[in-house]
Amino acid sequence: MSRFRFHLFSLLADALLVNGAVLAAFALRFLGQIPPENFNAYLTLMPLLTLSYLICGWLYNLYEPEQLDSPWSTTSKVIPAAVLGTLGLTAIAFLGGEGTVAFPRLTLPIILALSIVFMLGWRLLFLRFGSINWPEQRTLVIGSGDIADDLATSIKERAKWGWKLVDVVPSDYGQQRINEVIRSSDVNRIIVADPAQLREFVEQLVLAEHRKLSVDVVPELYETFIGRTHSIIGDIPLMRIVSGSTPRYQRMIKRGVDLLAALVLFVVTLPLILITAFLILITDGRPVFYKQQRVGRGQTLFWIYKFRTMVKNAEELSGPVLASEDDPRITKIGLSLRKFRIDELPQIINIIRSEMSFVGPRPERPEFVEQYQKEIPGYSERFRIKPGVTGLAQTNGGYATTPDRKLKYDLMYLYHQSLMLDAQILVETVKVVLSRRGAR
Repeated sequence: MSRFRFHLFSLLADALLVNGAVLAAFALRFLGQIPPENFNAYLTLMPLLTLSYLICGWLYNLYEPEQLDSPWSTTSKVIPAAVLGTLGLTAIAFLGGEGTVAFPRLTLPIILALSIVFMLGWRLLFLRFGSINWPEQRTLVIGSGDIADDLATSIKERAKWGWKLVDVVPSDYGQQRINEVIRSSDVNRIIVADPAQLREFVEQLVLAEHRKLSVDVVPELYETFIGRTHSIIGDIPLMRIVSGSTPRYQRMIKRGVDLLAALVLFVVTLPLILITAFLILITDGRPVFYKQQRVGRGQTLFWIYKFRTMVKNAEELSGPVLASEDDPRITKIGLSLRKFRIDELPQIINIIRSEMSFVGPRPERPEFVEQYQKEIPGYSERFRIKPGVTGLAQTNGGYATTPDRKLKYDLMYLYHQSLMLDAQILVETVKVVLSRRGAR
């Protein structure tokens, strides 16, 4: 079983077994004769109670197979997850109103006991008889001393989870020689044991052209104040600096959310789209829409769509240039469209076509990308993910924020992206639009 299939299997198994625990508790409570009103209350609660347990399982890492490496570690996570899930069910049952008032409270202790037995039972069986095809983590440790030695020992002990120690090299080994080791040994993970001495080196490592490389560091006390531990090897905490790739399930979820939200947004804003198109047509004539080549994920070119906000042939004499404050090329109606970002609405098409996402680095034009790649170290990193309609640079900076500063925001998003961060950026975007900050 692959790691991705384990995620799906775990979610499905817990969803079925938790509901099985509820039904079994009902059967025990009512001796097999479940009254219709009680069963109907369960049906009302079923989606929320399932979600409650799955969220609690996620909070306690029940869907990360690396965290379930022994019967004790599995038990220590399943029990609190089941307790918290049952408390969530209890709260939902009490606060659900008339639809859930008939849910029998006396079954809750039985549900707790059975959910622990079921959720723990299948995991212990899988731990004994199942197997996972782990992605190989070919690891290079950089550093010296006790921490580097302990890391090497712990990595060797984790061989059954796909870990393989490629080498341990000292801190003064040199960037060029390390790059040679990475390429020749197909290294996909690096752990820096003493990052305080290698700050510039770590920066170079992160920005190097190693697309599938994950970089972790052993944090000093200062880093623990400003960050959080992402994983532990042996008893050594690690902080993730950059991940080699976004998990496939996260990309699938984000794509699903993008597609669904784009379709809903298109339906909701269709009247506004039609009115805007009509106003542009009667005030400035055709074309209503404007398309322009941009650079997307993997530096592939695509056409981005917007409402036209500038005069026709605006760059015929000047060539590709960025808009400036009080730009004379912007039409009167175009100025209003830009203030409220209405000109961006046609990019729904780009999202549906999977060329863009709602959140990500803003796509740049090929002419500017070529220039920035020559001038700004690490600029190519931003093309590892899809561009977005909005992003951290748009919510925290302004239209005139320099490209190198925008890149820092883009890399912050790239290295720490999550669905929760996407939601936060979208909320901040609404605030920016309503305040008309940064519009041009």
